[in-house]
Amino acid sequence: MFTEIDSNIKIFEDMFKDCGDLVKRKIPVSDTFIYLLYLDGMNDRDMIESRVLETLMIEIRKVSPERPENPVEALINGGITTADFSEEAHFEKAPEKIMSGETLLLIDGYSKAIIISSKHFPKRGIDKPDTEGSINGPKEAFCENFRDNTALIRRRIRDTKLKIKQLQTGRRSRTDIGLVYMEDIVRPEILKETEERIKNIDIDAVSSSSALAQLMSKNELSPFPSFQLTERPDKAAAEILEGRIVIVVDTSPFVIILPAVLACFYQASEDYYENWQTASLVRVIRYLASFIALSLPGLYICFALYNPSMLPAALLMKMSSARNGVPISGILEIFLMELAFEALREAGARMPEAIGQTLGIVGGIIVGQAAVDAGLVSPIVVIVVSLTGICSFAIPQLALSSAYRLSKYFIMISSSFFGLLGFCSAFAVILIHLASRESFGIPYLYPFGGGDIEGDEGIRDTFFRLPVRAYKKRPIFSNNNQKIRLREKN
Repeated sequence: MFTEIDSNIKIFEDMFKDCGDLVKRKIPVSDTFIYLLYLDGMNDRDMIESRVLETLMIEIRKVSPERPENPVEALINGGITTADFSEEAHFEKAPEKIMSGETLLLIDGYSKAIIISSKHFPKRGIDKPDTEGSINGPKEAFCENFRDNTALIRRRIRDTKLKIKQLQTGRRSRTDIGLVYMEDIVRPEILKETEERIKNIDIDAVSSSSALAQLMSKNELSPFPSFQLTERPDKAAAEILEGRIVIVVDTSPFVIILPAVLACFYQASEDYYENWQTASLVRVIRYLASFIALSLPGLYICFALYNPSMLPAALLMKMSSARNGVPISGILEIFLMELAFEALREAGARMPEAIGQTLGIVGGIIVGQAAVDAGLVSPIVVIVVSLTGICSFAIPQLALSSAYRLSKYFIMISSSFFGLLGFCSAFAVILIHLASRESFGIPYLYPFGGGDIEGDEGIRDTFFRLPVRAYKKRPIFSNNNQKIRLREKN
């Protein structure tokens, strides 16, 4: 930068030309000039006026022969009553600070800019979780403010080993990214790979956690998620203590949790606030529901249309009589009903919350009943489609539920062509695909697949949620030197 203030002002005003939200002012103070520059709405104006301008003018006016300080020394020695300020000598770095909500201060005769931390973005408060509700757990959710989100995690883990490594990505957005982890528990190789994946992203802007997760993914063709998203600080803190990494993205109310294996998507925060017997029952129901959501339409096609002899005679007679008068084939019938259910689900999601829930429930009942009364579909198909949809909602993570919805159509198409053989083949393809995947070096089907990596420790938090005292060791995600998390005192 130049020593002459007018030359610096011209450069900055050219940079921010046609920026209507830019606040700029050249102020005479004693025998010199200062120049203030910030973006309106992104910083604390009261702080700038009371802690910077007012005190700065007072200190500079104190300069006298008895106090032979220059204006810069007066500024540093008391002109700014805030601890967070720095100096910047390069023109190309200063605009980024201003766009981040900082205030730039120029002083005539000084070749560096003073960068004052004055961030104060518009934001909403800490609300309740919308997608991960809990009856007994905390009612706090992440918001769009980066520092509020990191503070919610810090509040739950008061340990100096909790580290927040801050990065930026996006050539134009310069989005703040925070890697949150326990220094002694995290696996160094996973932390290194995570950091490298983020640094290798070269894109104009990263708008959300979901976008970052997709950019970090190495298998974009798979519908099954390799990262977890959560809006609950208590869940994020618990996963950090197990050795996993949480990625906080500025402007996003969701954080990313990694690594993520299939079993992680069946675990809900509510499980750990209920007694272990109730939580275990709910876990078993979730696994059964996911199997039904994935396979029931395909099984209906196999047994009703290709292998009816495998059904009990009474059930077969009921199904046959229910299909009397239906003008379309059974395969087309179930595909049309599945698509109609998907349309209702999508319409309900796009409507306001109160109307959307009503539309999804009432619309499904009316459409299904009207289709049966008109003789377009059989009642058994309505039952199959409804049960499949209900079971898909029992899966705690929306990303996994969506993967099962897509895979369900693959099984249905295969079953339509080859019957029971097609069903088994499609199911085998999905299992082989899951078995071949990994998340940061950890098998995706762990602990169901992957060998005896940790004995029976991994299986203890899958189908059942055992008592808290049963979890004496951390799972596979943690560093081998920090496996013990519960110690019994004599």
